[in-house]
Amino acid sequence: MNIISITDLSSQQILDIVDRAKAIKIGDFSTCLDGKTFALLFEKPSLRTKVSFQLGIEKLGGYGIYLGPEEIGLGKRESIEDISTVLSSYVDGIIARVNSHDALLEMSKFSSVPIINALSDLEHPCQVIADLLTISENKVIEADTKLTFIGDGNNVSRSLALICAAVGISFAIATPKGYELDENSMYVANQMAQKSGANMIFCNDPEDAVRQADIVYTDAWTSMGQEEESVKRKKDFSGFTVTDQLLSCAAEDVIFMHDMPVHYGEEVPEGMLSSPKSVAYDQAYNRLPAQQAILEFLYKG
Repeated sequence: MNIISITDLSSQQILDIVDRAKAIKIGDFSTCLDGKTFALLFEKPSLRTKVSFQLGIEKLGGYGIYLGPEEIGLGKRESIEDISTVLSSYVDGIIARVNSHDALLEMSKFSSVPIINALSDLEHPCQVIADLLTISENKVIEADTKLTFIGDGNNVSRSLALICAAVGISFAIATPKGYELDENSMYVANQMAQKSGANMIFCNDPEDAVRQADIVYTDAWTSMGQEEESVKRKKDFSGFTVTDQLLSCAAEDVIFMHDMPVHYGEEVPEGMLSSPKSVAYDQAYNRLPAQQAILEFLYKG
């Protein structure tokens, strides 16, 4: 089984992984990866994803080999077919952080071992499973709970929309015009929400989206690989900074989330992550138990 998209998991599997992550967080974890080796194939730099996966593998008894862009030119130095076929003959799993989601899909055609999406341009499933763990520690997972995302219709907001729709958390997103989620993602999220009872709102007004939100989430306006768009994006995203004033439109006990890294002075002002409403540092730590739970789910059997 691969975890390339959050839709590869059922709503119950997602909730089971989150429950298991809670137990792991207090020290109840196995050594189910004893004797197993993993390739961490990273085309993009990382702090939280790299450290949490490498530590998580070791804590479960396994061994991780980091392969950066200088070791593997995915589809350049060697074909994706050759890399995937050879690498999967050596290791028990491939954890890939890639530029293109299509590369993951092609890798999966030739890999004989599970592939875990550690970030692509389309989705970030491991991030949002950790996010759901953080949400569950602070709020009830139900349709009356509302998560609002302010910012770009990017890989993180797309995966958030899908996981919220799957487990039944109402979701709103406010993006500048021209930066909306793609129509297919909105369609899939709406179809899933009809089954779970979640409400889905897609709009361009941050105040409307934040109104009565229990969770407000934002991300960098300019992601890795978009640096040339930075000046334009700063202009286009004017008015989409998550400030205390914007949070005052949300529920009184709102929590603030950010997946990091942060561009202070853009999507948030200085000091926002250490504010009383913020759970962003807990959210960052939760990448570790969440990814341990994902690995247990795939390998404990």
